[in-house]
Amino acid sequence: MTDRRKLEKYLIIGVIALFVVISATYAFFQAQLDGGAQTDVNIGSNTTDSLTFDVNNAINLNINQFNFGVGAGNLSSSATASATLLANNSTNTATYTYYVYFRINSNEFTYTTSDSKPEIILTVTDPAGQPVTSIDGLTYVQNVQTTTSDGSTQTVSGFDITTATGTFAVASAYSITANSTTPTTQNWEFTATFINLDSDQQGNTGKTMDADIIIQEDEISTLADYITGLYTTDGENGLYYHDADLANGAVDNSYRYSGANPNNYVCFGSTESPCPAENLYRIIGVFDDDKDSNYQIKLIKSDYTTSTMLGTNGRDYYGTYSYTTTYYKGSMDTSTIAGYRWNYDTSVSTYGSNNWTTSEFNKINLNTNYWNYLGTTWQNLIAPTTWHLGGMTSSSNTAKAFYDGERNNDGYGSNPTTYTDEIGLMYPSDYGYAASPDAWATNLYDYVNSTITANNWLYMGLYEWTITPYSSDSNRVFSVSGSGTLNDGNAIIGASARPVFYLESNVALQGGNGTSSDPYRLAV
Repeated sequence: MTDRRKLEKYLIIGVIALFVVISATYAFFQAQLDGGAQTDVNIGSNTTDSLTFDVNNAINLNINQFNFGVGAGNLSSSATASATLLANNSTNTATYTYYVYFRINSNEFTYTTSDSKPEIILTVTDPAGQPVTSIDGLTYVQNVQTTTSDGSTQTVSGFDITTATGTFAVASAYSITANSTTPTTQNWEFTATFINLDSDQQGNTGKTMDADIIIQEDEISTLADYITGLYTTDGENGLYYHDADLANGAVDNSYRYSGANPNNYVCFGSTESPCPAENLYRIIGVFDDDKDSNYQIKLIKSDYTTSTMLGTNGRDYYGTYSYTTTYYKGSMDTSTIAGYRWNYDTSVSTYGSNNWTTSEFNKINLNTNYWNYLGTTWQNLIAPTTWHLGGMTSSSNTAKAFYDGERNNDGYGSNPTTYTDEIGLMYPSDYGYAASPDAWATNLYDYVNSTITANNWLYMGLYEWTITPYSSDSNRVFSVSGSGTLNDGNAIIGASARPVFYLESNVALQGGNGTSSDPYRLAV
């Protein structure tokens, strides 16, 4: 057995005060970059193997007008993450593996130059003294230059973390071997460098970054990797792999949850325990839309939204949800559920417009109000997404037909067929494939069947919008009715909504088992 500990070293960067800018081409501001408490390595009894971890000090930068002015050069601070192993005196030798991560929990920094020059660079050196030049999700930049007051040039190579967020694996299953007489220590050197661009960097005044250096024996799994790892055969753990061999599947190599009530809950927007009901979301599936092997989790809010979340401003706010609640499956006070028009643009038709790109419900209520409601920490976990706006002419189509149409068909007239932003709505195909597979050959209009709705976890019993337009009419949009059928309605009708978004591929799993009482927790 081993005596082991995980060590996280906290790293906070913050620009806290702006000083007078003497020249428009030079920035003078104050910033702080701080770390957390340190810990010591304690070698345990030599009757067992002892593997311990340490970070020797906090990375600490104090940037001000005196040390970050014209020609002052860059400012750097370093920390060493160590793994120490001592073998037991019975076998006299031991070998283990461990993991090293750099996790950026939140980051408000931006590029202040038009060509996005790196402003914060992370340099990592491995135990052999070699620079680490490849970390998935980060870009390695070489020889970033700064000229000092004496005319000499400073160069820095490392990873551009100016705007980065997420968990990044520095070393995976790194091997360490030791005997019972002399401990082996392996050191990882981390250096954060604030680049003096000799230009106006005021755009980063007041910005903060919160990050951890993590060294531990156990691997941190991304949520996407964990969910795909749950798949063994179709239907196990409620997951289906939509490859070419899955009958009536999407054939997009996605992993989707289907059936009555799979364990696909995620707590998003809160670290409280138990997770507040308003922060429960569910995993539609794991997708690789760009076919770049970076799988992303697609989440939908578990229950409907209130006006507190989406706001009452904009022409598309309808008021309190006003249709029947007879079939409602959730736990909310239905008088608090808000209704929104899909697009109350009556310049197109007296019944509204099915152009998502002009919808204030989209731009104001979802991608401004709801986005701000989530807060910066959680916004940083969400990936910008290209939403497919291909239309269909009838709800009498299967989930596969809708899937293909959403991506390949035109909308009405000259309406755009894609739109990029963070927050969207579910597709009809999402709703179709959330049912048990024996329903996938059924037209979505016929999902009113009680057996189908009882075995479709996405069905919640209220009239709610999808993101997909009706392509042969300027104002109709597909929606799920209270009884479960896929319908189409005028864009000015006030229906309920559940926001949908994709997580960044490197969002890490922190705990939970996916049930509503113990949902998956994300590393933030």
